[in-house]
Amino acid sequence: MNSLANTRIFLFLFVESCIICQSLGDYAEGSASYHDTNEVHEDETYYTPQLDYKHPQWCHVLKLSNGEVSCSSPRGGHHRGSLGTRCLLSCVRGYKRLGRSSVQCMPNRRWSGSAVCRRIRCHVLPLIDHGMYSCTRGFVVDSRCDYTCYEGYQIEGDRYRMCQEEGTWSGTEPTCADHDPPKLKCPLSRVKVAEPGKITAMVSWERPVAKDTADGALQVLRNGLESGSDFPEGMHIIRYKVSDQARNTATCKFTVHVEVRRCPKLKSPMHGYLTCSSDGNNYGAVCEYYCDPGFERTGFATRVCQLSRSWSDEAAKCELMAIKTDVRSAGALLDQFYEKRRLLVVSTPDNANQKYRHQNIMLQKAECGLDLRHVTVIELLGTSPRAVGRIKEQRLDPEVIEGLRQALYISTAYFTMVLLDEYGVDRERFVNPTTSEELYSYVDEYLLTEEELERLEMNRDFCD
Repeated sequence: MNSLANTRIFLFLFVESCIICQSLGDYAEGSASYHDTNEVHEDETYYTPQLDYKHPQWCHVLKLSNGEVSCSSPRGGHHRGSLGTRCLLSCVRGYKRLGRSSVQCMPNRRWSGSAVCRRIRCHVLPLIDHGMYSCTRGFVVDSRCDYTCYEGYQIEGDRYRMCQEEGTWSGTEPTCADHDPPKLKCPLSRVKVAEPGKITAMVSWERPVAKDTADGALQVLRNGLESGSDFPEGMHIIRYKVSDQARNTATCKFTVHVEVRRCPKLKSPMHGYLTCSSDGNNYGAVCEYYCDPGFERTGFATRVCQLSRSWSDEAAKCELMAIKTDVRSAGALLDQFYEKRRLLVVSTPDNANQKYRHQNIMLQKAECGLDLRHVTVIELLGTSPRAVGRIKEQRLDPEVIEGLRQALYISTAYFTMVLLDEYGVDRERFVNPTTSEELYSYVDEYLLTEEELERLEMNRDFCD
């Protein structure tokens, strides 16, 4: 009977030793370090303890202020300080653990580590403009801080904030806002008629003054021209804006309408142009008519835009200058065109010349285009004593015909065309028929001024 009892005791101790050794081995494997930002990292080495069950209270009983200790012993039961006992450490709400999350009773009769519970605090809340706050428990977890605003201001945002377990405040910081905007009144809108000869008008008004219940000094901002400025023609919107310290804004606006009375735009005369004062067709503007070289003005030289929006008098016209063909010399004829017209002199031995007949057809088609380019055609047909000279239907004296041929070195033996500029200078000669496009191209490129080219472009459709 005693032998059986001893055997059972031996088996019990052997099994228990195996359990303890396995338990200690498991802890030793995971004892290198714990990756917890709230813990102190310690390296531990566990040894297989020498069992002494005569003194089961191997380590002192663990206590954690403001925390909880949960232990498990290899012996089971309430042996919380026996060798190999493992304890889990945690903190109550409002506290944060610093140190180990678990410890074990070591052979040296000490726990493998330690921990403390430190109170969690939120940062001190800043004061808010035009308001204050009061807290139930200061700045610790579960403390509630209520915000209030001074008289005249209203709270916007969260009315209270709670210190949370993570050490942060709930919600966001509120603001105390003044919702009473300033008072601002603009002057009345106005219409101003520009004076004669002007396209602007000076307009003045009293600058508006702003008032506010909270702020005494307010800065009024303007968008648009200031009072006393010269306003151009049209509608102008003047805006004023004011903001108080609470960023409440008030705006107002009015319009300034500057009216420029205008007449219908005048068209330049054919073979001429206009020069106008001021803006060309506004009340009081004066327009003067001019004619191109080789043309003479008929009618009134100037017209004035009147208050009734109509022009004075009638439009002038530019008539082709009267050419005197009854002169006795080529010089007298050419002097009439000097600085006024360009000349295209066409010479042919007889009317039956094929080149002349072909050229004559093309010149008839080019008559309008040549006229726009201030080119007059003179024809010298046949030879003396039957020579005929003409400008359109006006005949030239035989002495003038001979004088032209001698002055321009024109032979009567073959077809010739000579192009003279407005100063009578020989610029180009043609011995074969030339198309109107070729003539136009040469005149445009070498003889016309920039102003003449601009007017030509404006009147190009006249010949269509």
